[in-house]
Amino acid sequence: MAETMTKGSVPMEIKKLSISAKRQITIPQKFFTMLGFDTEAECTVRGNELVIRPARVNTGGEFAEQILADLIAQGYSGNDLLEHFKKAQRQVRPAIEEMLAEAEQAASSKSGHITYEDVFETGEEG
Repeated sequence: MAETMTKGSVPMEIKKLSISAKRQITIPQKFFTMLGFDTEAECTVRGNELVIRPARVNTGGEFAEQILADLIAQGYSGNDLLEHFKKAQRQVRPAIEEMLAEAEQAASSKSGHITYEDVFETGEEG
């Protein structure tokens, strides 16, 4: 049975979950359906909370306008534009995941000192 609470003015439903010996949980059907889960979830640590939400299907969609503008500026159009756009869009998520991994290593001091310019490759010499 889910418990209803409020956080500020936002109502929240809370359900206690069991964790298996393999560290697995089952998302309650009501939450699964309500939030639109499919076959994958994103898991994030936010402070002392573990946030699980439906995985975004359209990876790289946040950068679609920038990718298209850049490709058009390079002179691509028609089918060439479409093919180059698809290729560029497939490269967004791996690039972001690599940046996040580097940032995590820097934050935990596993890779020594790293600067903003190192992470975001601004091209400026420090």
